[in-house]
Amino acid sequence: MSRDLGGSGRGRRGEPSAPGWAGKQATPEAAPVVGTLPPGAQAGTHATVGTAPGPDGGPYQGYVYAYPHKTAYRSLDPRPSLRETWAAEPLGGLFLYLHIPFCEMRCGFCNLFTRTGAPADLVAAYLGALENQARAVREALDGAPVFVSAAVGGGTPTYLSAAELTRMFDLAEHVMGADLRAVPLSVETSPATATADRLAVLAERGTDRISIGVQSFVDAEARAAVRPQRRREVEAALGRIREAGFETLNIDLIYGIDGQDRRSWRHSLDAALAWRPEEIYLYPLYVRPLTGLGRRARDWDDQRLDLYRRGRDHLLAAGYEQVSMRMFRLPADRDRTGYSCQSDGMVGLGCGARSYTADLHYSYEYAVGARQVRGIIDDYVRLAPEDFAFANVGFRLDDAERRRRHLIQSLLQAEGVDPAAYRGRFGTEVRDDFGGELSLLAGLGWLEAVDRPRLTPEGLSRSDAIGPWLFSERVRDLMAGYEQR
Repeated sequence: MSRDLGGSGRGRRGEPSAPGWAGKQATPEAAPVVGTLPPGAQAGTHATVGTAPGPDGGPYQGYVYAYPHKTAYRSLDPRPSLRETWAAEPLGGLFLYLHIPFCEMRCGFCNLFTRTGAPADLVAAYLGALENQARAVREALDGAPVFVSAAVGGGTPTYLSAAELTRMFDLAEHVMGADLRAVPLSVETSPATATADRLAVLAERGTDRISIGVQSFVDAEARAAVRPQRRREVEAALGRIREAGFETLNIDLIYGIDGQDRRSWRHSLDAALAWRPEEIYLYPLYVRPLTGLGRRARDWDDQRLDLYRRGRDHLLAAGYEQVSMRMFRLPADRDRTGYSCQSDGMVGLGCGARSYTADLHYSYEYAVGARQVRGIIDDYVRLAPEDFAFANVGFRLDDAERRRRHLIQSLLQAEGVDPAAYRGRFGTEVRDDFGGELSLLAGLGWLEAVDRPRLTPEGLSRSDAIGPWLFSERVRDLMAGYEQR
């Protein structure tokens, strides 16, 4: 499952976005929230802050993988040049992200920016546009940029053939100047595309982390999620990945699938554990607009919480440590150097990639519906080289938004907020800036704050409610406006 998607803003923005938000909240930015509760704070109630950020006030409001969310992006007028955008940024520790918006099929739960069945000529045109964009971005990064981490997501990057993957890595190395063999490099794959020839290219180019979306080891559940794969195909792909010798294997699993119960969930967990992956991600199933499962019932919060807790406890008992609500890893893998979500300096290449500077998050364009996605990709591959020298849509972060971003993305990690790091970055205390919010969470038993604010196990289980609840009023208004288009 991709963890970084694009924004939009060139006339196709009327598509609901990834987490399926609805409505907005009226909460002062960076101010205490007194006398109100996060959604789902009391069992059986719809306790809210202002207006609930989701349709049911429950624990599953949305996956906050980035803040602000891309539906808060708007067209930039005038469009700033990338040279201007990056002029004052430090270039000594950048993260490179490449987005490949193609898949062999679209899963029922998927709302990523991707299209299926792309013909070879379109893939070739896309790689050509990606190279044009890389040249424009590299020119804008005047000086000697140093990339300390890299990732390729999608879509499914291994939809590309071995030769196409080689071309993609060549432009990352020769055009962008990234030494991929010397830095952590993560690539996403799927059971159907994790072929020996593709994996050989990934290994040869320095990939040390492979993430594979299995979702379920039960064939009937895979079909229910509109993912027609068979377990034997999954096991064969995992065998090829292990044989290729990648340092870190991540397996994605989903809970809350139609027909799934405790026994089948345990079956999938044990099947994944048989491979002793260095990482396992547990994702709740979301029903979102414009996906294959978008019209199903949404009354299974209790089941998802139960399966999550059972999965969490099973992985902890198996020797894994919890990093966030979703991520579990073997302790031996904790020292693996990677990209920090707190860091600015992300350089995104591709139709759905986002880029982060300290003051501006920007991207190209975004949609979910198949027709709109196809149109955006068609436009992207026809862009003239000079068109890539500008940022099109984005969100400018002021100091209050930077503090809020740091709070949200730190608090949703098991380690919580490091007060010294916060103080060193902003010159203030996190408890002074967000004392009301932290006190409320502590009062609910969702936060402990002896030495540093961190979510309790129950708080972590509510991450998909706590995160959206902490969004600023400005971001909520923009997101609501996007959904109403």
